[in-house]
Amino acid sequence: MKLYNLESCPFCAMVRKKLADLALKYVRIEVPPARTFREEVFKVSGQYTVPVLVDGETVLADEYEIIAYLEARYGKNSGKE
Repeated sequence: MKLYNLESCPFCAMVRKKLADLALKYVRIEVPPARTFREEVFKVSGQYTVPVLVDGETVLADEYEIIAYLEARYGKNSGKE
């Protein structure tokens, strides 16, 4: 699992907190502050904004969708305990 992240982004912080709450391992990829330099993020998601989460073939680019996905897939009611 990869998280495209900007340290100062409050939306990224929300996703990092959920990942920590679920004790999930992931690779954190820090992106440049200037959106125009985020070519890798664009190649992966079709947009320049973060957070972007890549989990296998699943690519999510909205913090609320990411959090809902993580809870459904890895949360205590997901059946993955």
